[in-house]
Amino acid sequence: MEATNTSMKGWRQENNTNSLADVHSSVHVPTGGGFFKTLRAYAGPGMMVAVGYMDPGNWATDIAGGARYGYRLLSVVLISNLFAILLQHLSLKLGIATGRDLAQACRDHFSRPTAIGLWLLAEIAIAATDLAEVIGSAIALNLLFGLPLTIGILLTALDVLLLLYLQNKGFQLLERVVASLIFLIVGCFGYELLVSKPDIASVVAGLVPRTEVVTNPGMLYIAIGILGATVMPHNLYLHSSIVQTRDFGRNDIGRKSAIKFATIDSTVSLFLAFFINAAILILSASAFHFSGNQQIADITDAHRLLDPILGVKMAGILFAVALLASGQNSTLTGTLAGQIVMEGFVNLRVKPWLRRLITRLVAIVPALVVAILYGEHGTSELLVFSQVILSLQLSFAVVPLVLFTNDKAKMGRFANPGWMRVLSWFVTWLIIVLNGYLLWDTLT
Repeated sequence: MEATNTSMKGWRQENNTNSLADVHSSVHVPTGGGFFKTLRAYAGPGMMVAVGYMDPGNWATDIAGGARYGYRLLSVVLISNLFAILLQHLSLKLGIATGRDLAQACRDHFSRPTAIGLWLLAEIAIAATDLAEVIGSAIALNLLFGLPLTIGILLTALDVLLLLYLQNKGFQLLERVVASLIFLIVGCFGYELLVSKPDIASVVAGLVPRTEVVTNPGMLYIAIGILGATVMPHNLYLHSSIVQTRDFGRNDIGRKSAIKFATIDSTVSLFLAFFINAAILILSASAFHFSGNQQIADITDAHRLLDPILGVKMAGILFAVALLASGQNSTLTGTLAGQIVMEGFVNLRVKPWLRRLITRLVAIVPALVVAILYGEHGTSELLVFSQVILSLQLSFAVVPLVLFTNDKAKMGRFANPGWMRVLSWFVTWLIIVLNGYLLWDTLT
């Protein structure tokens, strides 16, 4: 089946390869079925993307931020989520309007050396994401079953079998498994929030931005880590591809409807992710910051202290269950993103199990070395550091995305309107400036 575009105008070559060809246009969209029936057909990709906004890397930065600074970094979680909603909207619009995912668009637009450079940076981002998933899952297995971190890290290599099984059963089953795990995480943290009894007025005050986030170096480091953990580079590639699994009309009317429903799906899903990230930070603040445990910046310590501080059994177990669900969810979507990036940038097709194994081995080696040499504390530090790496990679995915969606020659009638162009460039430059400041502050 050949891929189709709104127009060849603005693109150098015709796109003859569908993104994720095996599942392209595989999900039926009813015609004339009413709003909710149509929305149900489009529901799914948003959840797949939202997973990346609640992976174990988020946990590390949210726990550190809540324990050290109370509710003051809640505003960063909220702003990061609003950035995510905008950028994921641009991503899905690119995929639906042009029939190309972000990686394919980059390969067409940029010179080969630039495209190769962007591909390598995207692979680094995926490796950093996978590193967080490996460490998070290993920590969860340690907390639940007492398995040594090294054994847990090695066991994470086996999740390739789960992914292959789900992919062979159809894309919507994969989406449903992901959605089920998300609701499990929501349920766990809903309970945690109830028993932690946070001060509502302070929580609301924490949602208001404050200048000390920028002027305090320690706070800024964690804030940029939260930004990196929230707005994930690989999600921009992922979303532009998986929205094309829907069998919408490949004409202007069909694309307009698809963008509308995919945006609703994405926005609702990302607000669920915001709830989970905010819940982790609020739980950490109410349980640790205000009980004199500000030094807690570690998932293992957080789990160990939850039961005695909150005075409720099961709090620690549910925390670990949610962490394991989070790690496994992120594994599923990270693999898909890796496939999209490799095929889109360099047109290199590798069997999914081999691609998954290579990606996982790249993450396992540093995680194993750090676990053996430095133990739990070292892996927690590595988890936070992986999120800072992601934040530094973010600009290299956001800039092309904004360039393409602002370009009327490439997007046709679906190019960003004037207000969205201004807003998207503002967000882009803010990300670049903050990351540049972090890099300068780290090196000097």
